[in-house]
Amino acid sequence: MYELLHDLLGDSLLVYVIGAALPLLFVLPFAVVAVLLEMKVSAHMQDRVAYMYTGWHGVLQPVADILKLLQKEDTVPAAADKFLFRLAPFLVFMGGYAGFAALPFSSAYIGSNIDLGVFYILAVSSLAVIGLMMSGWASNNKWSLFGAMRSVAQIISYEIPSALSILVAVMIVGSLNLQEVSKFQEGGIQNWIVFGGPMPLLQKLLLLPFTITAFFILFLAGIAEVNRTPFDLPEAESELVQGYNTEYSGMKFAIFYLAEFANMFLVSGIVVSLYLGGWTSPFGDVMSGPIWSFFWFVAKGMFFVFLQVWIRWTLPRLRVDQLMYTSWKVLTPFLFVCIFAVGLILVL
Repeated sequence: MYELLHDLLGDSLLVYVIGAALPLLFVLPFAVVAVLLEMKVSAHMQDRVAYMYTGWHGVLQPVADILKLLQKEDTVPAAADKFLFRLAPFLVFMGGYAGFAALPFSSAYIGSNIDLGVFYILAVSSLAVIGLMMSGWASNNKWSLFGAMRSVAQIISYEIPSALSILVAVMIVGSLNLQEVSKFQEGGIQNWIVFGGPMPLLQKLLLLPFTITAFFILFLAGIAEVNRTPFDLPEAESELVQGYNTEYSGMKFAIFYLAEFANMFLVSGIVVSLYLGGWTSPFGDVMSGPIWSFFWFVAKGMFFVFLQVWIRWTLPRLRVDQLMYTSWKVLTPFLFVCIFAVGLILVL
């Protein structure tokens, strides 16, 4: 991507500004669509009418909500650490937004085609942990601090199964570059890593149970890292009076939610890139090319965003002990078995 901009604009600061701003042109409209999707899906699942009056069938309601948040008073608690309080929501958003640089949106577009793409995403997304802890501590509110402490414990715990399930796909492909991982899966749905990748038939059949398990766990751990139900303990409105963002209002409050929706797609994009062919067409060479590849990547990603919304209104929230038990004593041991088995199959 940057090579093309360099050819058009030369070696200037504008190249990097445009390159950094491009994912924002996707994230902002996506957040509006995701808010609408969240409300409409939940309403249908609960057999009720969602908002209907602002725009056709309520489609302009998210825009109205944004305008409302822009006009709300920006309050800062008197006893808060004002600098850290203001910095925290931006740090949380930066952690998720930086991850979009290594997501391959198309065969012709990836923000930064670095060889350590997956490792980079795991590293920068950890910034969100610092931001959440900072928001809870700087608020000088015990409920906010409890929510922040839960968030740190939860995200750090679920980063381990996330990294291990990513490792299963990386072992099969032999690359951490998500663009290379997507190219590896070209040729149709039968070559996707969740189905064993483009391997000989016997090897595919042997890999199949372990790749499906790793794929499922990666998605589950991703939900936990985004703090979505049933892993929404850092917020837990009924227990913690909203949690780490209790004291926030106006646009700083909105930035936390923008970060959450951005991370929903980031998690979905990682799952799609590693296990479901990324931007490749499920029909092989049919409906392929740069434009089609962008369509397939976004369509697959939006399907997993829809699943996250669906799960939110289906499953109850886990207790703290259940949350930790699931990570350390269920998901992590399963993944160690998967890694050992996949390594053995690939070697033999």
